[in-house]
Amino acid sequence: MARHKRTKNIMQIQTAPLQIVAATGAAESLASAEAAGLPDAFVIELMLRHLARMGELRLFELAQRLGLSANQVAPLLAHMRTLQLIEIPRRGETEGDVSYNLTDLGHHQARLAFEKCQYAGPAPVTLVEYVNQVNRQSLRLHPTTAQRLKEAMGNLVIEDAMLPTLGSALNSGKAIYLYGPSGVGKSYLAEHLVKTLHGQIWVPHALYIDGEVIQVFDPTVHHAVPVPVPAERRLSRDEIPDGRWVRVERPIVMTGGELTLQMLELEFDKLSRLYVAPLQMKANNGIFVIDDLGRQRISARDLLNRWIVPLDRHVDYLALHTGNKFEMPFDVTVIFSSNLTPDELTDPAFARRLGYKIAIGALSQDGYRKVIAQACQRVGIEADPVAIDFMVERLHPSYEQDYLPCIPYDVISKIRDRALYLGQSARLSPELIEWAWQTYFGVGDQPRQMVRNIGTEECQK
Repeated sequence: MARHKRTKNIMQIQTAPLQIVAATGAAESLASAEAAGLPDAFVIELMLRHLARMGELRLFELAQRLGLSANQVAPLLAHMRTLQLIEIPRRGETEGDVSYNLTDLGHHQARLAFEKCQYAGPAPVTLVEYVNQVNRQSLRLHPTTAQRLKEAMGNLVIEDAMLPTLGSALNSGKAIYLYGPSGVGKSYLAEHLVKTLHGQIWVPHALYIDGEVIQVFDPTVHHAVPVPVPAERRLSRDEIPDGRWVRVERPIVMTGGELTLQMLELEFDKLSRLYVAPLQMKANNGIFVIDDLGRQRISARDLLNRWIVPLDRHVDYLALHTGNKFEMPFDVTVIFSSNLTPDELTDPAFARRLGYKIAIGALSQDGYRKVIAQACQRVGIEADPVAIDFMVERLHPSYEQDYLPCIPYDVISKIRDRALYLGQSARLSPELIEWAWQTYFGVGDQPRQMVRNIGTEECQK
């Protein structure tokens, strides 16, 4: 009969919201956030899972695992003792050294909690908190400057006239569509554009929505940075930093042909009963690069249909497996790269939402020579002016080949490979340049007029 009463008690756990305000030590922006709160019942179930996995835990250890302060955890522990879910096997000299363990009833309720959801990490944040934090960290509050863009470009060979267009596109908040033939360096340019990101943001471990948990923090996307804690605060167990959030570099998500529509929706694991945030949500306050648009397992039309609202209004709509839908901020700079022109991609209504459509073409001869010099330095071969002139002024015109930035390294690295095989020092010469050219493009691509016999004595050495 007593056991029946204890079981009945657990069903009466109050569901009044637990007001979780950012604890001292979190970012200044978090300290002023208005927490919508979590139900007491949810937090108690989360504590049951932690205690079931870890066994005996002291107050400050449990608070640290939850990412909450001891002052927020202590009242719930007292309530759990009233419900006979936990017991105190030992006490220390201070209140923070009190240890807690599950009772038989507590173990039973922990098993039920695991059946409902297997999440056992820091306490999730609410949707209101998350939306407010994303808005405070918006990319639009940190515009790209000319100096920042030039630094991000580094040694990338690019026409100066294109820089204002790229900078304007990054500051527009709209999608950027880089297009041009294969080999012009669209992907390489996109990789440099992501370097314009600066600063750090806060990302939650998880999100709580309608009783469900969505895991947001992904160490493969979010690179955590340490948050220094003053020595005087490290001595106080009551002032634990808000561990629900992780300080990270602004996220960069890069995907290509593997992208599917399912990757843009919430992923629900029926076994753990947890959700994983979609790629664009992980990329919030950062950049999302979609390489080779048009080569995915989904059509470009289907992808843009999925993102027609997010690209236009900066909000996304996600759905739980229960059918409940909610609005999610879409603070993402999306960079597409494609071999398809905007006209080939889709209809004008979709093309309009792409924002900035930037054609990337072949290099000028001067720019191409700079890329050759960089390729020589990268391979470790001395740049020979005669061989470079032969490549630029003879091979390219003879084969009617544009000055594509992908060619120099691919060709010159073959000379390095050959030298390693022969046990020689790598060096440039017209003969070796032509041999490497033929092995790169294939013997089927004949020039209008043969430039040189590739079987010369020089090439056989």
